[in-house]
Amino acid sequence: MDISNELADRLMRLVVSADYKPSKPKQIAALMNLDGDGYRELRRVVKQLVLEGRLVYGSNHLVFSTGSIGGPQDTVRGTFRRAMGGGFGFLRPNHSGDAGSDLVEDLFVPPGSTGGALEGDLVQAKVRPSRKGGNEAAVTEVLQRARRQFTGTFRLISGKPFVFLDGTPYEQPVSVGDVRGLPLENDDKVFVEMVEYPLDDGSGGEAVILERLGSSSNPAIDTLTIMRQYALPDEFPEAVLDDARKQADAFEDGVVPDGRKDLTKLLTITIDPFDARDFDDAISLEREENRWRLWVHIADVSHFVPIGGALDEEAKHRATSVYLPDRVIPMIPEIISNHLASLQPDKIRLVKTVEIEMLDDLTITHIEVHNAAIHSDMRLNYEQVDQFLAAPETFPEKWGEPVCDLLLRMHKLAMQMRKARFKRGALSMDMPEIKLEFDRSGKVKGAFRTENTESHQIIEEFMLAGNQAVATWLDGLGLGYLHRIHPSPERRKLRQLSMFCKDLGLKVDNVESRFEIQAVLDMVAGTPLEDAVNFAVLKSMNKAVYGPQTDGHYALDMEHYCHFTSPIRRYPDLTVHRLVQKLLDGVKTPDDPFTSLVKLGFHCSDMERNAAQAERDLIELKLLHFLKKHIGETMEAVISRVFADGIHARCIKLPVDGFVPITTLPDDKYRFERRGNILQGHKEGNRYRLGDLLTVRIAKVDLQDRQLYLEVIKNQTARGESKPLAKTSSSKPKYKAKRQAERRGKKKRKNR
Repeated sequence: MDISNELADRLMRLVVSADYKPSKPKQIAALMNLDGDGYRELRRVVKQLVLEGRLVYGSNHLVFSTGSIGGPQDTVRGTFRRAMGGGFGFLRPNHSGDAGSDLVEDLFVPPGSTGGALEGDLVQAKVRPSRKGGNEAAVTEVLQRARRQFTGTFRLISGKPFVFLDGTPYEQPVSVGDVRGLPLENDDKVFVEMVEYPLDDGSGGEAVILERLGSSSNPAIDTLTIMRQYALPDEFPEAVLDDARKQADAFEDGVVPDGRKDLTKLLTITIDPFDARDFDDAISLEREENRWRLWVHIADVSHFVPIGGALDEEAKHRATSVYLPDRVIPMIPEIISNHLASLQPDKIRLVKTVEIEMLDDLTITHIEVHNAAIHSDMRLNYEQVDQFLAAPETFPEKWGEPVCDLLLRMHKLAMQMRKARFKRGALSMDMPEIKLEFDRSGKVKGAFRTENTESHQIIEEFMLAGNQAVATWLDGLGLGYLHRIHPSPERRKLRQLSMFCKDLGLKVDNVESRFEIQAVLDMVAGTPLEDAVNFAVLKSMNKAVYGPQTDGHYALDMEHYCHFTSPIRRYPDLTVHRLVQKLLDGVKTPDDPFTSLVKLGFHCSDMERNAAQAERDLIELKLLHFLKKHIGETMEAVISRVFADGIHARCIKLPVDGFVPITTLPDDKYRFERRGNILQGHKEGNRYRLGDLLTVRIAKVDLQDRQLYLEVIKNQTARGESKPLAKTSSSKPKYKAKRQAERRGKKKRKNR
């Protein structure tokens, strides 16, 4: 038997075994202990077996045996994830909780094949070949619903009670039958439990009303509506609060416990948002001849949250704190998060400290993690530090020379670290956050976009350094734990990004490496195209997730990375702290089962995504309430997305997106040019392109569909440009565009 036949036999025995999970050739080579030459031969053998019909290539070149899970026409069970608009979704196979699951990809579920499944439902589906290559799935049965309770808007239709559900793709309402004498009026917000789910087309469906939340015209009801919609908890169970109180009673304030490194004499400060209530990180920094010594102090939450107790189980369930515009839903009760574990000034607090020694060229010469106690000397906020950096000579009298010198050292080192990080290929692609301003009654009076100023960058660099140092240490020991993973983007998506940038007229050849991507981001910074290009870059990237794989972080260009620096608000950080504690105590550290870590990683990733979406939706809802009082007013906006049925524009003064249906543009026959992102008319001046500066009027606010509609008063960019192109056969009849616009207007979020 020659080498190829022997390798083929070994390969077939592997892929038909019960333990095999669909894998790429590179992972298969690792499972078979093949060297570089063996891997190259394996790839040739796989291709030959595919041609012979004995193996099947799945999406992204996963290898299946013919008829195995993932093969054509096979049945698979998994968790359904619905996309935001478009009627499609993705299926995460339920064997993704098993060992090797990191090698299994989600299956695309096209429109019309979702079987009425909603976000998080456990479903059964048929796997079939996709016309675009690889496989896709069609849901055949919903086995278990992830949610039975929803918020919605109550309406009487022909004298019968119905509810339009929030956060679902259903355009038709569900019947609610008996309203139990509740004092309900049209457009009241209600909380319901489903009795019968609608079909895939949205027809049918029945629910029972559990609670009247209040009038939908009252902005105060927005937060409660979003909390119910995203199943965010109201209060902590009494058992959890009792557990937290016991921790508080046992804590001896003002002393350094035995066995902890006493760092209370080390000059230490915190820098946080001005309205922060929990302070989970602090910094110390000293200059020693030709080297730096950095201490990143992180609140030792693990000291107060024993494994397996009521506190721990609740924290694991929540997985993250949720930061809504008008309230915080903490992962851990405030008696711990805002008191015992919070690094408040002038108090001795317990920490896990990452001590990093580095040379002037930033070469790290020593990393050590301590169980320690600190005394924060001063609490500063970002605005104060930015003011200091603008005029440091004016602050010594107020803050003292030691604190001012510390801040100058921190600024110097952090900026050097930041410059070196981007030089190595890291990306800076975070979209600015929106902060709402409230009046005394709690109503929105305005909004602004946060800036990533140098004070923010100082803390960001030191937190990144702490996270990377801990991950490097733990990976060096070969231990299993939750990494923060950002997979490399697919080449296909990067090619699409390159084409998008060229279509915009940007002078780029390719946008496929980190350096090329960052060059494009720098090119559009501060221009009308900035948001659109940043969004396109984010869309081309995979999402960062939690998992036990050592796959590195693409955007940060870090091989070893985890989350360690926010255990007050993120459960993965807390699990890493516990592993560190075992190492510091010299306790045996058996690896957590891979399966358990995968499941925990999925849970934490999903809860993080749920929290982020809840925050975005609530900001949008509150802004819509605010804008409803300003219908008819004009403002400037920049075109941020272009579609065949209209355009999206981001308002400049108030950071909110609005939709301009093509039917409201000046009367003309428009055609959509995907290349260039243009709606092109035939009359002079009727051209709308990505990045154009517009004057718009607030035309309509639809609170049910959560959509702002704008009308274009003037295209300031296109005014005076050359005549539009001549009529072509590709011009879209306006009545077709109108139907598209009406359908798009019913979606609650637009391709975010």
